[in-house]
Amino acid sequence: MGKKTILWVDDEIEFLQPHILFLREKNYTVETATNADDAVVIIKKKNIDLVLLDEMMPGKDGLVALGEIKNLKPGLPVIMITKNEEESLMEDAIGSKVDDYLTKPVNPSQILMACKKFLESRDISQRRMTESYSKRMQEISLKLMQPLDFRDWIDIYLKLTDWDLELRGIEEQHMREVIYDQRKECNVEFGKYIEKTYLDWIHDQKERPRLSVDIVKDFVYPEMAQGKKVVFMVIDCLRLDQWLTLEPFFYEDFNISKEYYFSILPTATPFARNAIFSGLYPLDIEKRYPELWAQGEDDDYSRNRYEDKLMYDQLRVLGLKLRSEPKYIKILNVEDARNLEKNLMAFLDAPMLSVVINFVDILAHSRSDLPILKEIAPDEPSYRSLTRSWFEHSPVYNTFKMLADQDVVIFLTSDHGSVRSLRGTKVIGDRETSTNLRYKFGRNLKVEGKHAIYVKNPKDFKLPQRNFNVNYIIAKEDYYFVYPTNYHKYLSYYRDSFQHGGVSLEEMILPVVRLNPK
Repeated sequence: MGKKTILWVDDEIEFLQPHILFLREKNYTVETATNADDAVVIIKKKNIDLVLLDEMMPGKDGLVALGEIKNLKPGLPVIMITKNEEESLMEDAIGSKVDDYLTKPVNPSQILMACKKFLESRDISQRRMTESYSKRMQEISLKLMQPLDFRDWIDIYLKLTDWDLELRGIEEQHMREVIYDQRKECNVEFGKYIEKTYLDWIHDQKERPRLSVDIVKDFVYPEMAQGKKVVFMVIDCLRLDQWLTLEPFFYEDFNISKEYYFSILPTATPFARNAIFSGLYPLDIEKRYPELWAQGEDDDYSRNRYEDKLMYDQLRVLGLKLRSEPKYIKILNVEDARNLEKNLMAFLDAPMLSVVINFVDILAHSRSDLPILKEIAPDEPSYRSLTRSWFEHSPVYNTFKMLADQDVVIFLTSDHGSVRSLRGTKVIGDRETSTNLRYKFGRNLKVEGKHAIYVKNPKDFKLPQRNFNVNYIIAKEDYYFVYPTNYHKYLSYYRDSFQHGGVSLEEMILPVVRLNPK
């Protein structure tokens, strides 16, 4: 790191020589000026990193000088040094965009700490963060060598996500590669773990985590049974890291608590979200509601047309006697979101309001098809940023602000996440095989065994049988399925896209957030 240059502006600069010498001993270059005009000239001519500015000077005082300096270089940090502790002065200084202030008399240590805060904090923080991450990364690698249960995997994923968010300011490319390699290592072991334990979970043969089928029963129903009004929000395809990016928007208006659950397989809307709304596994949904899996309806949206009916039936099976049917809203575009905002109070007349928001899922799919979106969001930090920008300017955010004034309990969750798919694997199937990139069902499916879970008998996984000889394959880690025909074309086309349906930490471990208005 090169020497940083400090400009100290004070009409009695000769009395500050001990302080200046002290800063120079600490490897700073210190320029001096005795008035505001000279300071502005120096700032125009030289590369100054920080200004120490006296508030009381003959001619132009510190506040006038501060305004000129900020007009000249808005990003240049300015620390004002003053004898005056009046609140009005501090308000004027803050209004003029002062970055910090110190009250006279100041000692060398105070000055040094203030300078370090602006000139070295980023480098110090980055260095310490990198060292800390390296240590914690070794801890996780050692943990992966031990037998783990679902609680351990939630803890590992929370740590990975927290560190990823902490390190978003790290500019060193090798650190981003280290983060990816760490998650990749974890997803390899997580895939093995799910392959070994998932069948036991869904057949209740051992202690298991909450799954998609438990969400309404464990969260929504108990509140409604006590007579409370519940708003149930499902943001399709929202990952844990995306939620954590949105969470600060809720701090002012809500008390927040979080729990976690595992999506069922495949981690795709027709399976996972229907399981949430019905409380049933897909095979049981097929038996009770065969129209959901009608032949020829192969898209996600047609298979989720009955979510309002599934929710109503589930609540009745759980024993709730409702005076009227719950209200259900699906948001596919801005107009739908505005309609929810406009008519929210009328919708809250129902004993429960369910809202499904499809923006994040649409964003994930659109990123594959629109090159401009991939340029705007080339990696996961920018993908989170795009999600945050959408929410901040969406009518959905305004809806939450309105809910903060109501006597309601809000649960917000996701039906599944998505994984950044960077590796393709060849798959062979007949013409009737489904088109999904992270899971497929069809006859005579063939795929590299290490890259996917092969489901020979769908009933074992409580998946729809559809017809005889149908198998499923579910991708692991960050693989996506590509047919041999035009293999390299589609390998390149879908590489680095966000997909869902498979087995990964990002797709399976999801938050259930309780929001209580303050």
